[in-house]
Amino acid sequence: MSTLGEPIGDATWERWLRQSLARTARHPSLLFVEGAAGLGKSRLAHRLLESPEAADRACVTLAFTSTGVLLEHRPAAGRPRRQARAPTHAPAPAAAPDPADAAAETAPGSRRYPDAVALAPDLDQLLHTDEQDGPVLLVAEDVHRAGPDGRDLLRRLLEQPPEALAAVLTYRPEELPEPALPLGAPVNYPAALSLLHIRLDPLDADQVRRIARERLGAESCPPALTSRVHLLTGGLPQVVVDLVRQIEDVCGPKERYAARDVDAAGIPVRLAHLTLGRLAALPGEHRPVVHAAAVLDRPAAADELRTVAGLDPDTGRRALQQALTAGVLEEKSLDRYGFPAPLAATAVYRELPGPVRQDMHRRAARVLARRQPVPWDRLAEHRRLGGGPLRGWLQAVERAARDSAAAGDHQKAVDLLEHTLSHPSVPLPVRARLAPLLAHSAVLGLHTEHTVAVLRQILAEQSLPAVVRGQIRLDLGLLLYNQAGMGLEGWVELEQAVDELAERPPLAARAMSALAMPVMSAVPLERNLEWLEKAQRAAAGSEDVEVQAAVAANCVAVLLETGDPAAWDVVESLRTGAQDALSAPHVARGLVNAADAALWLGYLPRVGDLLDEGVDLAGACGATYVEQDGRGTRLLLDWAVGDWTGLSARARAFVAESGVMPGPAADARIVLGLLALAQGEWQQMAAWLSGGGHPPSADSPLPHAATASGALVRTALARDDLETATAEAAAAWDRLRDKGVWAWASEVAPWAVEAIARAGRRQAAQDLLDEFEAGLKGRVVPSAAASLSWSRGVLHEAVGEPEQAVGHYRQAAAMYERMPRPYAAVLTAEAAARSALACGENPEAAVAELTSCVSKLTDLGATWDAARVRATLRTHHPAPEQPRPRGRPGYGDQLSPREEEVVDLASAGLTNREIAVTLHLSPRTVEQHVARARKKLESQSRGHHLNRANRNRNAGGA
Repeated sequence: MSTLGEPIGDATWERWLRQSLARTARHPSLLFVEGAAGLGKSRLAHRLLESPEAADRACVTLAFTSTGVLLEHRPAAGRPRRQARAPTHAPAPAAAPDPADAAAETAPGSRRYPDAVALAPDLDQLLHTDEQDGPVLLVAEDVHRAGPDGRDLLRRLLEQPPEALAAVLTYRPEELPEPALPLGAPVNYPAALSLLHIRLDPLDADQVRRIARERLGAESCPPALTSRVHLLTGGLPQVVVDLVRQIEDVCGPKERYAARDVDAAGIPVRLAHLTLGRLAALPGEHRPVVHAAAVLDRPAAADELRTVAGLDPDTGRRALQQALTAGVLEEKSLDRYGFPAPLAATAVYRELPGPVRQDMHRRAARVLARRQPVPWDRLAEHRRLGGGPLRGWLQAVERAARDSAAAGDHQKAVDLLEHTLSHPSVPLPVRARLAPLLAHSAVLGLHTEHTVAVLRQILAEQSLPAVVRGQIRLDLGLLLYNQAGMGLEGWVELEQAVDELAERPPLAARAMSALAMPVMSAVPLERNLEWLEKAQRAAAGSEDVEVQAAVAANCVAVLLETGDPAAWDVVESLRTGAQDALSAPHVARGLVNAADAALWLGYLPRVGDLLDEGVDLAGACGATYVEQDGRGTRLLLDWAVGDWTGLSARARAFVAESGVMPGPAADARIVLGLLALAQGEWQQMAAWLSGGGHPPSADSPLPHAATASGALVRTALARDDLETATAEAAAAWDRLRDKGVWAWASEVAPWAVEAIARAGRRQAAQDLLDEFEAGLKGRVVPSAAASLSWSRGVLHEAVGEPEQAVGHYRQAAAMYERMPRPYAAVLTAEAAARSALACGENPEAAVAELTSCVSKLTDLGATWDAARVRATLRTHHPAPEQPRPRGRPGYGDQLSPREEEVVDLASAGLTNREIAVTLHLSPRTVEQHVARARKKLESQSRGHHLNRANRNRNAGGA
């Protein structure tokens, strides 16, 4: 027998079943299965009946309902089914059965009885007739619903059971007429009867996660969603299943669900009806204790429930006992009572009249104010809903927000302050105190559009002191750039913040250091460096360690982004502040920024370690945005190092999770666009790289904009659309020239050079190369150095000098291999082999290298690139002629290898013209391949349906 709260695994009942139904067993056995509503007793009973041990045994199932007893008999394997005999007396009129019961009554071997008296003779006959063939499995479900006659029948059966009986009784303990007595009275069990009692427990978080993923899809269920489902359902299996179904029904199919979808789904109807039905069965004077539990919405002590309910001690004690007996509430821990599923509280709460709710919230606020420590966030909510004095509510809000921010829970502070500052009755002095806290927490947490609107509304109040406006504006500027993806607007706010913070030099230094970040805006690098110098001077003259850490974190990014080797020394000095609570968020940000900059520069071996350290520190100090930013950089790292398995799903999930924040989603969109390009899905590529409908612009981080332009130029070149290619290349190069950070030209330079050279403008392409090389002078940027060699090879190949291109391509390939960047290494190795073939340099080795490139691209998942290189191989190294019969090779209804390639590329979304360019074919030839492939595929489809129809006819004839 299990003890209270002790989980019993499947192995227990499986062992019991196996032993009880063994062929040699001649001793009766009994299993009690106890579990609250929704814990899966019916599921367990079904598993018992469908188990291999029960397959060749006679099984009798009794289901006690409000309208009688439903009996189902399944004879032992190999024996004919026997219909239960008709009742020996005329049944009393009964209520019409529900559809499920009616369906069951029509099933072979099933019959409904109005009561246990009518059932008894048939049950006795079934149990004793089958005894001679071995044990009989009797499953009695929902025994708590059995009437006096039903309980008496089961008691008599178990006091004198057949020798070969294995009985299972399931029941809800909270609905038993007599507590702890499933059969209503003690039973004189015979000594030969083996008894076992198990109690079903709620599901744990992993089990809830498996159910949600099975229904909604593994990739559609983020941890935040499954955690919220587990929290709101209390792990009750039936409630979990109902809520997950409701999420799908209410929110519709989604690529990625979010935690907010759980709340949007509402309360499962079954749970609401069960809870409200049990509540309605309580005497009216006892219901307030349940109402109080709904208002408190957390497990509470008995005295707290009584006080909030407004009951005297004796009535409160009786009311709680009644609520526990009825199963409306349960004991969650020692002297803490609440609902079995937290969602049930919502079902009760929404039925309360407004005045009753308000009175209870006021009493709840008084109760919580006496707790130590005071739960300020909950106290603030009760004071607001109770309609008490404004001052008390705002005091609780401020304490809750400051405590949350100090504990690193910035998201909680943001949610609390957003709602409060939207309230028009909040006085100006309070707004002046709370708005900077909201702005600061929003920078470290994850903002919403509402946050920006609230902060801008507060800044519009000119009566605020300038220094307060500057403090708010500083964080608003960071928010606009980092999370909202609005770099130019963020820059404007920060410049204004510097002026408003003239009386607060430490804060002004933070604004200056943000303005020093090159990636933040399209202003020339010289202006960023001017701001950096000012910020460093201000920080050096300050004793504020937080400001010094903030400036150092931005200094790391500036030095790395400009290719200054001194950056690594600054990284080491920055780490020393990780133990300081105020400095830790800035250290985390500096490490993640360093990882991002190092990735674009090509220092890939260092990126992973920086990310691990920065993200862990960000999580520890509650810097949620920094954590999110690091996860985006991790996606870019996976792309760069060739870890493409599952990368698309991870990136899509990240975009969905980022929601309304385009800043964090930018990394994932770049990854998805580049994957789509390599796989030939060019329409999807354009959609991902547009950033939600907008092409690369002044607000896009320049590394992302340059990468997106490189992909757009490359696809335009593949389509032989030189006008589009050169226009995009010129626009991208203008942005780079205006900024002056040439390390970021790495991802666009080879394609820009090719576009301009193929347009017949060799000198312009050479000028572009010279400008790129001059911009890198004195900088240590591995990715840019490799890109420069690649670009030189491109120029020589484009102007018909393949013998000079080979060396540059090979040099670039070696550099990319060392980083490592396998995709870029394969592309440059392919270019080297292609150029070698063009100039007749060791053609056998070049063919072998191209063949190796096909294999590597296929392993990566770059299907379009692999098809393109195969086409190059066929053009330069056609297969040897083999003697064959006259006419075309006979593939029958099967696609030829070339037709398969065409179908694959067409399925990816390429047009016939794009396929022709990729495979070095004429558009007319591609059209012919497409037509033949379509005809064969239609024939295969008809054949499939015809064969299936024939199989169905044959099965019917049998």
